[in-house]
Amino acid sequence: MQVGIVIFPSKKLQDFANSYRKRYDSKYSLIPPHLTLKAAFETNEEQLVEISAKLEEIAKRHEPFELRTNKISSFHPVNNVIYLKVEPTAELEGLFKELNSGSFGNPPEYAFVPHITIGQSLSNSEHADVFSQLRLQKIEHTETIDRFHLLYQLDNGIWNVYETFLLGK
Repeated sequence: MQVGIVIFPSKKLQDFANSYRKRYDSKYSLIPPHLTLKAAFETNEEQLVEISAKLEEIAKRHEPFELRTNKISSFHPVNNVIYLKVEPTAELEGLFKELNSGSFGNPPEYAFVPHITIGQSLSNSEHADVFSQLRLQKIEHTETIDRFHLLYQLDNGIWNVYETFLLGK
């Protein structure tokens, strides 16, 4: 079974992201807007119980933190992903680092660039056209993050919440 760890932002930020995702994100119907803390990895039911216990301990060691986003950016030319840039904070980076310390799952494939994807699987020309318009938008959004989620993937590709972990509790 595939699992992953994410933060779901507030409904307000999800609605904003979805206003673009429904047009530009090929995975729009599979998962709500999110910030990935640990990319998908393979596990089984037995290991999932152990992972869940470890995540509970990690959550207790980290306090709620501010999530701030203020612009739209892109990973081009590495890939044609357009995203809401999330400002890195010590708290967010510390949580990411501990979740990716190697006790379960795979090490990160890329350096941590906190973001919420709003467009992917775009051709080069689509990316250039869409990004040239979106990058001019000014976005000012701040919210408090007090939880993260362990997700599992169904056979049809849709991601569901397996368990939610409250920070600092």
